[in-house]
Amino acid sequence: MPVVPAAVALSAVSFALLPLGSGPPLPDRLADTGGGSQLIIAVAPRTDATTGALTWWDRRGGRWVMAGSAPARFGAKGLVEGSERRQGTDTTPTGLYDLPYGFGIKAAPRGTSVPYRRVNRNSWWCEDDRSRAYNRWAEPLPADCRAAESEHLADFGTQYARALVIGFNYDEPVRGRGAGIFLHVNGRAATAGCVSATADAVRRILAWAEPRQRPHIAIGTASGPTAISRY
Repeated sequence: MPVVPAAVALSAVSFALLPLGSGPPLPDRLADTGGGSQLIIAVAPRTDATTGALTWWDRRGGRWVMAGSAPARFGAKGLVEGSERRQGTDTTPTGLYDLPYGFGIKAAPRGTSVPYRRVNRNSWWCEDDRSRAYNRWAEPLPADCRAAESEHLADFGTQYARALVIGFNYDEPVRGRGAGIFLHVNGRAATAGCVSATADAVRRILAWAEPRQRPHIAIGTASGPTAISRY
């Protein structure tokens, strides 16, 4: 989602985080990593934060090994537990999610193996919770999906140069919980609920992720219960 202003405090699920390089690898501190051998972790220092860290990991020989890291940005109003999130609140949902596919205005980076869709002038993400296409890519925009309640993907040349769909509220969408949550390229400031990172980080992640390794993304904060639940 595109850039929006300022943050306020909200309650959310969180997970314990020690400084990078101290204690066991971060994935080993999570209650669930999705069952695959690739994991992205986006962590904010607290629920009202709009910035934090992004790391991505491979499981090799029974151990998690960090493959990369970058600064991250979150929703302009912080983070909130995924099961409690409401649409239009500019909050990033915490939890553990799959990554259905990548997309972008630019071509997929060399080496990309995840499914990848190119954005064109007819590409929309339907965010109208009255529509049958709610929280889905739509091309062209369906008659029952209001343009004012959706995103014309080509209008966000910076953010959607390249991105990954985060599977929040995706498999069986709950009306009003939220739509269009992505891992995308940084805009000018905080997001409207997505996770964002530098263009280079998003490029590297797309080239790194392998569907056969079942990559997931875990989103949370640096204090509180260690468990991350699925939503």
